[in-house]
Amino acid sequence: MSFGDPNNPYGPPPQQPPAAPPAAPGYGYPQAPPGVPPQGYGYPQQPAYPGYPGGNMMPQTMPGLLMTARVFLFIISAVQILGALAWFYVAAFVSDVGDAADRYSTSSDDPFNTFSDGAGTASGLIVLFALIAAGLAALSITLGVKFGKGGQGVRITTVIYGALGGIIGLLMLFAGLDSGLASAILFPLLWVVFAAIITAAPVVPSGTAWFARPRY
Repeated sequence: MSFGDPNNPYGPPPQQPPAAPPAAPGYGYPQAPPGVPPQGYGYPQQPAYPGYPGGNMMPQTMPGLLMTARVFLFIISAVQILGALAWFYVAAFVSDVGDAADRYSTSSDDPFNTFSDGAGTASGLIVLFALIAAGLAALSITLGVKFGKGGQGVRITTVIYGALGGIIGLLMLFAGLDSGLASAILFPLLWVVFAAIITAAPVVPSGTAWFARPRY
C-alpha cells in the first residue's frame, strides 16, 4: 500500500483547508463586549425606566387613581363655576335692591338710605366670594390639565389643594350632622371623598412615579 493513496486507511489524514480568518469589523462600528448583543449604528439605546416601590417599571400611562382624581377635579371645577355664577347673580340682585332703596330715600337718616348702604356692602362681599369661587375653578381645571405633563410642582400643589378641600368638607359635614338634614350631609360627604382621593392619588407610589417620570 502506498501512503500516497488517498484511500489508504493507514496513511496520514488528509490536510484540511485553513479556516478563514474572522471578518474584520466594519470601519466606524464600535465593538460590543462579549455577551452583549450588537446595537444598530447611529441609534443610541434608550435607558430603561427605573423601577419604583411597589412596581417593576415606570408607568407609561397615567395610573387609574390619578385619572379618577383628574375627573374629580374637573367635576369640582364645574361646581365652582356654577357657584361663582350664582354668587354673581345674588350680588347683582342685592345691588339692584340697594339702588331701588336709594331712590326712595329722602335724607341720610332715612331707613331706605341705611338699607341702601348695607346692600352695597353686602353686594361687594358677595362679589368677592364669586371671584374666589372662579379662581378656585381655574385652579382645579389647571391642575387637572397639568396631570398629563406636570412635575413635582403640580403634584405638591394638588396634595395641598386636596387637603385644604378635605378640611373644609369636614367642617361642612360636621355642620350638616348638627342640622340633621340629609341634604346638608350628602354634599359635604361627597366633597370629603373627592378631596381624599385627590390628596391620596399623587402620594401613592404609582402617583409619585408618574410625576417623577423622565420626559423626552
